[in-house]
Amino acid sequence: MKSFKYSSATDAANAVRTVSANQTAKFLAGGTNLIDLMKEYVERPTELVDISYLNLAQIRLTSKGISIGALAKNTDTANHALVRQNYPLLSMAILAGASAQLRNMATNGGNLMQRTRCQYFYDIAMPCNKREPGSGCGALQGLNRIHAIFGYSDKCVATYPGDMANALYALDAVVRIRGTNGQERTIPIQDFHRLPGDTPEKDHNLGHGELIVAIEMPKNNFADKSYYLKVRDRASYAFAMLAVAAALETRGNNIKQARVVLGSVAHKPWRSAEAERVLIGKPATEETFRAAAEAALKDAKPLEHNGYKVELGKRAIALALQRAMTGGVA
Repeated sequence: MKSFKYSSATDAANAVRTVSANQTAKFLAGGTNLIDLMKEYVERPTELVDISYLNLAQIRLTSKGISIGALAKNTDTANHALVRQNYPLLSMAILAGASAQLRNMATNGGNLMQRTRCQYFYDIAMPCNKREPGSGCGALQGLNRIHAIFGYSDKCVATYPGDMANALYALDAVVRIRGTNGQERTIPIQDFHRLPGDTPEKDHNLGHGELIVAIEMPKNNFADKSYYLKVRDRASYAFAMLAVAAALETRGNNIKQARVVLGSVAHKPWRSAEAERVLIGKPATEETFRAAAEAALKDAKPLEHNGYKVELGKRAIALALQRAMTGGVA
């Protein structure tokens, strides 16, 4: 491993100043997968600023909903009464991720910042525009079974691997950021991650040195009818081939509001406006759910080895919506 400087931050302002002053410095917190990437020589920071001991772990009520600290552990977040009662979709998504041991260490902010699990990104002997801009995309014409079917470019076909963010997209979360000028700003979660375009090395819209301090969840009417479905090669400790975060608000048997977000199909969680348009105002029936699923996958562009994601996505959306209607009961 390349040598680096290490320090433990005592306050957020100091952490931001330290990282922003060094273009090759990184924040260190649980869930980022940064240490794994350093071991593989994919990431090579010259300085790590450990933010683990900052006072950013509170989960509390606000006038608009709840605020979840960036350094709250995934396990504590998923099992917190405020989250379980009001945002069960978020609890389900977090508990679908990784293993219990990793969830005990991973932070919410770190989870958002984790990087792709594309094998070409991890293998420094292979070309990867995300790791080395201009080198090419090995996955585009290579083994691309786990890769994108939406929103990719000829520069990158990698997918975002997390589960928590899929639920946050469905719940209209907002990310609160401490800027390098000492001021705070917010980013709607839909604008937090980026599609690859011509700059696949940029995963998100944070500036260098900006620090996530909280995730804010607005009030919603999805608590009774939501479900997170994760499809993977094995039942535990595996990243998704495809995931669905589904949430419904109904009036009688008609759908008043709907959220459908697909995971592991794009460079960021993929919210399907097409599926939601089909659902709103329609009866909550299997026929409606199948029509929404067809609409969601209509514009998918599979690669050579991941065409299975189209049919899998249709079935997964319909099933997730059915289970949302029954409160998660099959």
